[in-house]
Amino acid sequence: MRFYRTEPSHDLTYSDVFLVPGSSDIGSRLDVSLTPGDGTGTHIPIVSANMNSVTGHRLAASLARRGGLGVLPQDMHLQDLDAAIRWVKSQPVAYDTPLVLGPDETVATALTHLPAVAGHGIVIHDSDDRYIGCIEASRLGTALPDARLGDLLHGALPSIDADDVTSGRAAFDLLTAAGLEFAPVLQHGRVIGTLSAKSALRSTLYSPAVDAHGRLIVAAALGINGDVARRAGALAAAGVDVLVLDTAHGHQAGMVRAIAAVKDLDLGLPIVAGNIVTADAVTALVDAGADILKVGVGPGAMCTTRMMTAVGRPQFSAVLETAQAAKERGAHVWADGGVRYPRDVALALAAGSASVMIGSWFAGTIEAPGVLATDAEGRSYKESWGMASTKAVQSRFERLSPYELARKTLFAEGISSSTIYLDPQRPSVEDLVDMITSGLRSAFTYAGASTVDEFADRALVGIQSAAGYEEGKALPASW
Repeated sequence: MRFYRTEPSHDLTYSDVFLVPGSSDIGSRLDVSLTPGDGTGTHIPIVSANMNSVTGHRLAASLARRGGLGVLPQDMHLQDLDAAIRWVKSQPVAYDTPLVLGPDETVATALTHLPAVAGHGIVIHDSDDRYIGCIEASRLGTALPDARLGDLLHGALPSIDADDVTSGRAAFDLLTAAGLEFAPVLQHGRVIGTLSAKSALRSTLYSPAVDAHGRLIVAAALGINGDVARRAGALAAAGVDVLVLDTAHGHQAGMVRAIAAVKDLDLGLPIVAGNIVTADAVTALVDAGADILKVGVGPGAMCTTRMMTAVGRPQFSAVLETAQAAKERGAHVWADGGVRYPRDVALALAAGSASVMIGSWFAGTIEAPGVLATDAEGRSYKESWGMASTKAVQSRFERLSPYELARKTLFAEGISSSTIYLDPQRPSVEDLVDMITSGLRSAFTYAGASTVDEFADRALVGIQSAAGYEEGKALPASW
């Protein structure tokens, strides 16, 4: 990328900069490829952060189905990580994962999993795991909270036969012709997935991120302390596709040793390491064996590192410097944190990032871990928290003695509880992926770029005032 008319005299973050349109011969946004090319097998440059409140098995599968990558957090116990990885690998690629409940479950219970929105639904199985019907999620909004789900089943059982789903377009036509928001897909009487008109349409626009066996891909994080090699080997045996070595301060001897230990295993998996913000850190970690560097100290919505320690760096400049250093050494970077709008994702790619990690933005989605709650005004939300917060520390070290746990908790940082509301218009992580990739495709066409690498090469970036940034925001109401 190039700066427009001026060179910065200080470090910049995403709100400090903007993209200048250039000459373009891109005829359509659909002519653009968003494939990162960082060796992870993804088709869109979106990675969900390895935060407990962001990435669980459900979100990881949904994101991979649309070409992205979910990173399961290191705080999960090894047996739980193993189970989560294997669960993602077992999920359908062509269809959505069914949310299955029993007929005796109540509407109130169902609403802790799924809000009453169109395009989603629940599959009902009896005690013998046989399909007995489905309920469109929008129906939950008009039913009594204590109503049994089984009592909401009426008439013929709507479903689609897998043999009739010859393509995403065929599935879309079937659903719209039948007037269905949502339906299970059956094969020999067994539910193998679900579809909505929107998910059928998405299957024609996105390519799933799959491994050599055609299964959805998934990443997992691990810390740099303890027997790192043993843990990495166990994750590889479970089928993980990308290993993420993660600590708040990645430019340290412990990280270098951890990378070398995993590299020596020769697992054939990409190694991501971080977090860092300088070119010197890139050199140290790439020389140790890292393939991708995770960039960002303090930009996250749940992070208080900069206010507690004064440590960090404005994210745009951090990505720009580290991406150039990584490119010179045949490596890549992921911009981790600080994105609030699709424009920020585009700017991270313009600065040279191969992919962008998203945390709190994804925490407020149907697929994120945790249960849905409702506030006094009827708005659905989930809880989010920082990975250095008291809540995260207590979870991470719950097996320590009360004394040692108290010592760890004494130095916790970050936000332990934050309410993240679901966007009524975009309640699913897939809705957010639609919005982000739509913005990216348009940004590429403005730059005259058809690939991620071309975009980083052709992007023209200007520096703006705070007033210039505010000018770009839409008005929530009229004058």
